[in-house]
Amino acid sequence: MPRKYRIIGSLFVFLLALDQASKAVIERFFFLHESREVIPGFFNLTYVRNRGAAFGMLGTLPWAATIFVIIALIAIVIILLYIRQIKTREVWTPVCFALILTGAVGNLIDRFRLGSVVDFLDFYYRGWHWPAFNVADSCITIGVTLLAIKILLDGDMAVKEGT
Repeated sequence: MPRKYRIIGSLFVFLLALDQASKAVIERFFFLHESREVIPGFFNLTYVRNRGAAFGMLGTLPWAATIFVIIALIAIVIILLYIRQIKTREVWTPVCFALILTGAVGNLIDRFRLGSVVDFLDFYYRGWHWPAFNVADSCITIGVTLLAIKILLDGDMAVKEGT
């Protein structure tokens, strides 16, 4: 099996398990909207549900849940098709796509299961709160950021015909 598939598969399985396990712990031991201080003045675990996209955007739109499921499914299909095009010896591009794929699947599982996404990582400073997020959101953000850096530094995504 080519290295790119081992990278993607192992990251996907590990991070998806971490995402789903962390959400299960929050759902089991927290009431909805309950918050517990972890690092005073900086970080709480706060159980919220997000019907929208990142940071709750567009969550109040009619059919928002259906729209985000469709978008996630399209993204997953595109990523899976694109992975086949990645150079066999490439390392960073598969890492980036494994992260993005994991995030999309992790949040999609929540949308199918609950109709919304479980968020719980709540960072803040004084009166400023970053919107709560989860492991899947982190995977997407890190994957997209690394991919953008890779493209800027390398000028491509290491795709060659026939590899």
